[in-house]
Amino acid sequence: MTDLDTLEPPEPLFNPFAPGYTDNPYPAYGRLRAEEPVHEHPFGFWVLSRHDDVSALLRSANSVDYRNSAEDSAARLQADAMIEAAGPATGDTLDAYGMSMLDRDPPDHTRLRGLVSKVFTPRSVAALEPFVTELVDAALDRLAEAGGGDLIEAVAFPIPFAVISRMLGIPDTDHVRIRELSGLLVRTLEPIGDPDLLGEINRARLEMQDIVRGLIAYKREHPGEDLLTALIAAEQDGDRLSDEELVAQVVLLYVAGHETTVNLIGNGTLALLNAPEELKKLREAPQLAVNAVEEMLRYDSPVQQSRRIILEPYEVRGKLIPKGAFVIAGLAAANRDEAYWGPDADELHLDRANARNHVAFGGGPHHCLGAALARLEARVAVERMVARFPGLGSAGEPVWNGRINLRGLAVLPVTVR
Repeated sequence: MTDLDTLEPPEPLFNPFAPGYTDNPYPAYGRLRAEEPVHEHPFGFWVLSRHDDVSALLRSANSVDYRNSAEDSAARLQADAMIEAAGPATGDTLDAYGMSMLDRDPPDHTRLRGLVSKVFTPRSVAALEPFVTELVDAALDRLAEAGGGDLIEAVAFPIPFAVISRMLGIPDTDHVRIRELSGLLVRTLEPIGDPDLLGEINRARLEMQDIVRGLIAYKREHPGEDLLTALIAAEQDGDRLSDEELVAQVVLLYVAGHETTVNLIGNGTLALLNAPEELKKLREAPQLAVNAVEEMLRYDSPVQQSRRIILEPYEVRGKLIPKGAFVIAGLAAANRDEAYWGPDADELHLDRANARNHVAFGGGPHHCLGAALARLEARVAVERMVARFPGLGSAGEPVWNGRINLRGLAVLPVTVR
């Protein structure tokens, strides 16, 4: 046996499964940007980590959402086979899989987004501010009475969950089960290697769709002043959402409408606690809250990456990414790029002049439709929490949720002395 036979293979430059990665992936992103910003992974996919490269890819007509790829079609067949073997959770076997606007590219995406945008408007979002404020104040009252607690469970989760439920007009009786199903569905944005978990997720998908169909049927008979009623009635140039398209958009809005905002409020609050001078700055100048949310989005992005498929050979920094390649656009890596943000890119500065240039909401055709809602909820929550609790502080070690993409806090103990 030679010395070469005993050598272990080198550690990959990008390994999201490495111990400690999900607690703090930013050193790994820094190595990518410094050593190989256009990285071809040994497993065959590519990773972009520079701000300009990520932004250009997101806006490029030469990349499409990975969910439309042949690989995803194969994954769906596998998942459907598992469901058939295990038996669906309900008697309804219809499936709206792949029909949401997140799962489609132009021209299908353009049509679906156009119809949803007719009712999910900036005006409808802005009108929610009194309701959001009421929710935040009630949550802070409970936190004050308890003398502190887990900020995720007390504030970060219930507020966006209640807001999207109110927008869609979903009765309170459905919330517990929908919350459980949503927690499973969001796992599809993470790598899944467990066949049993994959089967569970897909059964949850069918059950969630079945619940939404029931809500749609109810709203057709009992229309109200809510987003679901408006989506049912939405029309553009004689076009309307089909029944399955409607189901897919509602499931998307419900899940995406709260899961990412939980991360924004939780991650942003932790960032403030770790930067006491910035927390003091916000307390003394509440008008900073709008820009503070943008800096929180940049500093610790609620969604860490976007995955794309290249349609034609695509050159980045002298490297040619081949047609059909799977590319990870590193949103969080781009948001800490020193070449774009300067030498203090790893620091939180609530008055950063160009903070809004982050790519936390993606870019191009798939720019997050709910960005305005997330900004509103986070601004009200952080602004009122900082003003209410001069003694806001950490009460223990935070616990991360262990996710690679929707990376956020599972527990954030705080004191409100």
